[in-house]
Amino acid sequence: MEDICFAPAGKLARLLRARKLSATEVMRAFIAQVERINPKVNAIVTFLPEQALKEAKALDRKKSYGPLAGLPIAYKDLVATKDVRTTLGSLVYKDNVPKDDALLVERLKAAGAITLGKTNTPEFGAGSNTFNKVFGATRNPYDPTKTAGGSSGGAAAAVACGMLPFADGSDLAASLRNPGNYCNVVGFRPTPGRVPSYPAANAWDTQPVIGPIARTVEDAAFLLSAMAGPDRRAPVSISEPGSIFNRPLKRSFKKVPVAWTKDLGGLPVEPEVTAVLEAQRKVFSSLGCVVEEACPDFSGATEAFETLRAVSFAMRFAPLLKTHRSALKDTVIWNIEQGLALDGAKIARAETLRTELYQRLRTFLERFEFLLAPVNQLPPFPVETEYPTEIAGVRLDNYLDWMKSCYYITITSHPAISVPAGFTTDGLPVGLQIVGRYRDDFGVLQLAHAFEGETHIWKRRPPLAG
Repeated sequence: MEDICFAPAGKLARLLRARKLSATEVMRAFIAQVERINPKVNAIVTFLPEQALKEAKALDRKKSYGPLAGLPIAYKDLVATKDVRTTLGSLVYKDNVPKDDALLVERLKAAGAITLGKTNTPEFGAGSNTFNKVFGATRNPYDPTKTAGGSSGGAAAAVACGMLPFADGSDLAASLRNPGNYCNVVGFRPTPGRVPSYPAANAWDTQPVIGPIARTVEDAAFLLSAMAGPDRRAPVSISEPGSIFNRPLKRSFKKVPVAWTKDLGGLPVEPEVTAVLEAQRKVFSSLGCVVEEACPDFSGATEAFETLRAVSFAMRFAPLLKTHRSALKDTVIWNIEQGLALDGAKIARAETLRTELYQRLRTFLERFEFLLAPVNQLPPFPVETEYPTEIAGVRLDNYLDWMKSCYYITITSHPAISVPAGFTTDGLPVGLQIVGRYRDDFGVLQLAHAFEGETHIWKRRPPLAG
């Protein structure tokens, strides 16, 4: 069972296509792993073993397989799944059962993935600590007293524990990279439009994205190949097909200019995080990269991000203030009210700042091909702490402040990945963030793959996963 549950997703897919493993065998192994491990971490919150096993048995009778055929998937509980409860982590939607699948679910079902359940997320995906009043908190696989991050915390914890071969996630502020970092797995935020989203309250919004979580970069690329590609229902979707991510990731990085920043221009970072990442700097030199300490100007990033995020919350959730205010957590109420208080001048200024930030990072990455930075500014914190209020002695203003090391990149629309980079002295995971040129998602995957191949940090499994 363990061999199956921790095997690379791509390898499992090849064995399934060659009929050297049956979909039934694979599904039984993952079901057993969920039953054994999930009570310790609370990552999968809706579990469908009988339905999944039935689909696996039916698949074994078929003559042809899709690229993901026989592999289980549990969708983030923000993603609509036909006839399967989708709560958005909210008491308002605790009994919500969609009548239709989201585009992502349609696409992965067509590729042959079998739905095993749903993964936990904070209320409406708000905040990078995965807890809600419907299902409770998801715990860190490396230390159950700590957070798994969020908002794709359930997905990252499930993958880390071998309960899933890979998972989908979404990222507005930090929600693919943060839990990837905290759970010692890969979390990739692709360029906006790379993975189309439908339905969406604002089809033109390019801050939130969908992306893959996996134990290795190769598996993240494998899942992305099935997720990506254009769709007319998503007007900002990129026209390139997902198949471009099926290419080999190996590449020479000789003389490739790379920028290294320990704090993204002065953000507070806990010394433990800095120590782990500084120890890995030499890896890029050994790969042939020309590493230089440098950082673009992120002035205005906080104002732009907080303003446009507030607009998004007002657009999506403002009606709930009148009908279900008592069911909403304080930070969601705050974010909605921040949006409702904005005027046209403030929104216009945020859009101007965002454009300036994009152009500054674009220009910076013409000199350097990649930017290397912390994912998070502090290690995983106690799961009972809603959000950090201080980092390295610096007080924070609100529940978003501790995510700046990720949302500084979000606001620029550049692709970024979190790849395992080491552990603190207490055994808590620390990830490295690799940022690439606009739409160079494949290049980001290539450098992350090269780093991963030199360090092998991803191979250190969570103690509770056996």
